[in-house]
Amino acid sequence: MQYDVAVIGAGVCGALITRELSKLNLKIVMLEKFSDISMGTSKANSAIVHAGFDAETGSLKAKLNVQGASLMAYYCNKLSVPYKNIGSLVVAYSWDDMQTLEDLFERGFANGVPNMEIISQERLREMEPYISEKAIGALWAPTAGIVSPYELAIAATENACLNGARVKRNSGVFDIEFKDDLFFITTASGVVKAKYVINCAGVFADQIANMIGDTSFKIIPRKGEYYLLDKNESKMVNHVLFHCPSKMGKGILVTPTAHGNVLMGPTAIDLDFDSKLDVDTTIEGLDEVKRAVKEVIPTLTTRNAITSFAGLRAHIAGDNSDFVIGRSKANDKFINVAGIESPGLTAAPAIARYVGQIFREMAPQYERKEKFVTTRPAPVRVNELSDEERAALIEKDPRYGKIICRCEGITEGEIVDAIKAPCGARDVDGVKRRTRAGMGRCQGGFCGSKVVEILSRELDIPMNQVTKHGNGSKILFKKTK
Repeated sequence: MQYDVAVIGAGVCGALITRELSKLNLKIVMLEKFSDISMGTSKANSAIVHAGFDAETGSLKAKLNVQGASLMAYYCNKLSVPYKNIGSLVVAYSWDDMQTLEDLFERGFANGVPNMEIISQERLREMEPYISEKAIGALWAPTAGIVSPYELAIAATENACLNGARVKRNSGVFDIEFKDDLFFITTASGVVKAKYVINCAGVFADQIANMIGDTSFKIIPRKGEYYLLDKNESKMVNHVLFHCPSKMGKGILVTPTAHGNVLMGPTAIDLDFDSKLDVDTTIEGLDEVKRAVKEVIPTLTTRNAITSFAGLRAHIAGDNSDFVIGRSKANDKFINVAGIESPGLTAAPAIARYVGQIFREMAPQYERKEKFVTTRPAPVRVNELSDEERAALIEKDPRYGKIICRCEGITEGEIVDAIKAPCGARDVDGVKRRTRAGMGRCQGGFCGSKVVEILSRELDIPMNQVTKHGNGSKILFKKTK
């Protein structure tokens, strides 16, 4: 089938750009290599909405970070995505650190970050009672927050689908040929033709650009490892807590999550160019996280860790540390959206608008739709309902009264909704990201088999065809008796 636009990559930027362009009267398809939305950087990061004091003044990162932070609450409200404006603290442990805070404050002021303060040790302890005694002050940025990145990507995709966009999963791109004023995109699921292409392929963005002869940038996969702690540790930290930044990034942080857990990490290790699927954790990396967090909150331990994981950031090789966003010099109908490392999640809503503006200037023939659905209906969250609301819901559909995931209180009805949603779940991890079934203390130890049964039934496939996260991740093989 021929499309007007093909977006390559279904991370948070690809999803929000697809949603932005679905405001126009055009045919748009989003191509994803993996089995689901948000399977790359967008599912394994710090989930921070950064205030914007870290990026170099005048850079695209600085501009889009501050804009994105101001837009995030609006987007999350429209798309029914968890978001909390809790603010961030960059903690100083020496007078040299205090000078760094002054520098960050000046940069933040130049970048347009509002309401920052450098606060005293006394006030810091009032805000964070468990902070290290060695902490002597902090930079307070109240516009920072936390969000659920994979839910934002999924919600934006669902909203785009409601507005006519198509999504092709398991459609990794192998080749792109440009002829007769069309891109012929060879994917794992067939050839897709499009008049314009937007490259949002994360750590693979350089390889996609190379397919049209664009060698203007190269991506280094930068690995970050994390611990996720149980919700009973939530009392230990109230805000996003940063070390002073280094040339490798913002350092190892401690933060609440949008769902009430505590997240610790990430490390920052540059991998080989060919290690773009390496998301294994290491003893060395996780030990580094533990050591760094001890400096911030000495009494916070990993005794209540429920999982550890790693993610990859798309770092641009060389001296350019800025985002790469714009029309390719190799083909001006091809837009690169590359090097979207931190603060890429924060900037994503602004990146979507920025790319939308580039596209409209490039292709003014596509007019805005008369009717654009701006919202994504809020998913049912049974454990957030009152007793009366819950009873009324169960009376209409008894599946909302059957608890599948005991740790998170997720019901069969919610899991069925996630499977039947636009671009719905097709595997166990897809259900997990949409409902949180399997994200609690037991990490799916009790509910996993039930989720497999529900997927088998609702998708009308044998249980041994249900996977954890797509090809090569079968859970069951055959009956033993």
